[in-house]
Amino acid sequence: MGDSIAHSISAGDLEAVFLPGRGMIGASLRHQGVELLRQVEDLETMAIKGNAAGIPFLHPWANRLAGFQYRVGDREVVLNPSSLFLHFDDNGLPIHGVPWSHLSWKVPETSQERLVAQFEWARDDLLEIFPFRHRLEMTAMLQEESLTLETTLIAGNEGPVPVSFGFHPYFGVPGLPRERWRLKMPAMRRFVLDRKQIPTGKEESFEKMDTELGELEFDDGFALSPGINMFSLEGAGRRITVEFVEGYPYAQVFAPKGEEYVALEPMTAPTNALTTGNGLRLVDPNGCFRAVFRIHVNSLP
Repeated sequence: MGDSIAHSISAGDLEAVFLPGRGMIGASLRHQGVELLRQVEDLETMAIKGNAAGIPFLHPWANRLAGFQYRVGDREVVLNPSSLFLHFDDNGLPIHGVPWSHLSWKVPETSQERLVAQFEWARDDLLEIFPFRHRLEMTAMLQEESLTLETTLIAGNEGPVPVSFGFHPYFGVPGLPRERWRLKMPAMRRFVLDRKQIPTGKEESFEKMDTELGELEFDDGFALSPGINMFSLEGAGRRITVEFVEGYPYAQVFAPKGEEYVALEPMTAPTNALTTGNGLRLVDPNGCFRAVFRIHVNSLP
């Protein structure tokens, strides 16, 4: 059984709440008492619908697959479209792996500023979707102006495990209309997508951006350049920055027009990597893979 208790951690002006019994989802991130996450008003409804919310962990794949079949090495997987452990996009494609509400984590360690949770990918129903035994460990740590999320995948001894997970943090700028939120993104390569939002294999340059959102909208995947990569959202005296520290060479930015949120998403592999193999990394038997991103929250003058 997992941990069904809501766990709060705090440091300085920041407080975060995680729900290990519900996929270790980040259910709240408050700065000076003000909520910065979005889609968290009714998590029960979001769980029933299978929708992403707050800071969800997307596993065993982030974003969507092009169909219901993929192959890793000599192992071919055929997904069941009627499975209760899958969620689908508007085109009927499987998206974001197993919904967070189906994954109950255990908590071996917690303190005022730190929370450690673990999950064993060993259940038969999960192995039907992703037949690669492994263990996950996630550490959430607060400092005075940042939340760090470190995720480690430890492969089982039966064979290599493909890495295609990610996160989907939903942010909003309190007290300011969406069109006046300022979005900053680094220079990188943008994936060219087909009509179903699947990468075609082509890329195009994306110049560094620093502008108010206005009428802009995004649902785009990117390959990051080597070095320090940060995405930020700011306004009304506050800046939220997502720093890709380690293990996340790809990003997705989701900012639909008319919605009061922007998702700045760290990804270990590009969309549809389980199908194409592009950018897909494998963890050797009994080996481990570590990925880290950090959310900075700062008051502006």
